[in-house]
Amino acid sequence: MNALGPSLAPYVRSSRTLKKWVAPLAQWYANLMGYRKMGLKYDDLRTFLLPSSVCITAAAHEVDFRARGITRSSKEYYDRVYRMKLSAHQSVLHKPLPKEQWMSANEVFRYLKPHIVGVLEEETERAAWDTMTVQRK
Repeated sequence: MNALGPSLAPYVRSSRTLKKWVAPLAQWYANLMGYRKMGLKYDDLRTFLLPSSVCITAAAHEVDFRARGITRSSKEYYDRVYRMKLSAHQSVLHKPLPKEQWMSANEVFRYLKPHIVGVLEEETERAAWDTMTVQRK
């Protein structure tokens, strides 16, 4: 399991036959979802920004990792806010963006992954330092 949850993608990418069958289905499904037509990226759908005080369960703790990951890069944060406002406006209008403003498949990538991995590494390092015992000689 990786930082963003379980994934079969590495296994599918390693098999040439499986990739040939699954890749067109994945593209079709991504187009069917419609988030690209609203100008959103995949990570925009998965992340929810909540304050740190909400962390009660393990799932909420995962949301805290994502929220801390998105705040690491101010440019990505502002771009994400702009995309969310634009998609909310288009949702109110009940129509997608003009075709030239749609997100293409090569523009949609997991932009939060390096930030979340960094947050998880810091948490494991912090846990190691918190549980360290001092031994006197």
